[in-house]
Amino acid sequence: MTEPQRYIAHLDLDSFFVSVEMILNPSLKGKAVIVGGSRDRGVVTTCSYEARKFGVRSAMPMHKAMKLCPHALIVKSTRGEYTRYSRWVTDIIAAKAPLFEKASIDEFYIDLTGMDKYFDPLQWTIELREEIIQKTQLPISFGLATNKMIAKIATDEAKPNGYLFVKPGFEKTFLAPLPVNKFSGVGESLHEKLKLMGISTIQQLSDTSIELLEKKLGKQGVDLWQKSQGIHHGIVQPYHESKSISTENTFETNQTDEAFLLSELVRMTEKVAYELRCDKKLTGCVAVKIRYPNFETTSKQIAINYTLRDDELIPIAKDLFHKLYRKGTAVRLLGVRLSELTSHVLQASLFTADEKKNELYKAIDEVKQQFGKSALQKARSIRNKEN
Repeated sequence: MTEPQRYIAHLDLDSFFVSVEMILNPSLKGKAVIVGGSRDRGVVTTCSYEARKFGVRSAMPMHKAMKLCPHALIVKSTRGEYTRYSRWVTDIIAAKAPLFEKASIDEFYIDLTGMDKYFDPLQWTIELREEIIQKTQLPISFGLATNKMIAKIATDEAKPNGYLFVKPGFEKTFLAPLPVNKFSGVGESLHEKLKLMGISTIQQLSDTSIELLEKKLGKQGVDLWQKSQGIHHGIVQPYHESKSISTENTFETNQTDEAFLLSELVRMTEKVAYELRCDKKLTGCVAVKIRYPNFETTSKQIAINYTLRDDELIPIAKDLFHKLYRKGTAVRLLGVRLSELTSHVLQASLFTADEKKNELYKAIDEVKQQFGKSALQKARSIRNKEN
């Protein structure tokens, strides 16, 4: 039996944070805008296409960006609005798509394999894009292809605010003229090695023998050759099955000491927040669970602005605990769960907007990685353990 033709759509909200800021403040439209730190501190989170014309790029130090584009307008992030718009787009896609993955706060994959029996995948994706633009006013680009890799590259080529369909069988033709650093994982060092081999385009990479690439670059060379042939086997991970990070503690003896319970809650929230950062993810939902001696279990969750910081997650967890807990009642089990996870290393830096705090978390996590997760804890949780 012949397998159905794969169709994967990749959708990416263009300059998402800047686009949201322009909706909130229309006077920014058409101007060089940078969302990031101050003029001489921090990094560029994202920027408008007007700023990109001057060489400004995401993750660039702000002081360098200001030298390239001194007239740029710097906008502080409006985090809550980014979260709201991201969820809005997610809801629109969820209502239409048979199977989709939320790859980051502003990026989605949709698997349309087998759906060509019922509708034209390209026209369906065009109509979805138009609905998103009409309802949210956000610009969004998409690529449609036979696998995730080609679809994502097609989206990049379609920007800003456009779309591109790479028809089945035309993957190599589409890739051929593009530079080799279009492939994810080709950083500056690998790019230089390839140039020394006389390889600057994907066509040249495709024409190079896999044996030579493996000899010169090892496994990386084999992987790059396969990509140059348009081969990619990544699957769309269903959003409704998105993983969560959680921890629970069933106490040896039932606990009635509220101070102790709160200290445990803090410790567990720190633990899952650390795991969140290790996975390079943000969370958009926090839940607390309490189980009583009679095995009655209650839980409460709340949607939050995307974050990865202990100091933002702990107060939320404590507030949920106070709303759930029956004062004076013994507790058998306590749990904390983070869900609605999304990945994006650069955007994660936005949600640690305080540069000093960002460095502090980095230092704390390095200590935990070297000496164990319990190497550093909040003083309150340690004191309550000692009492």
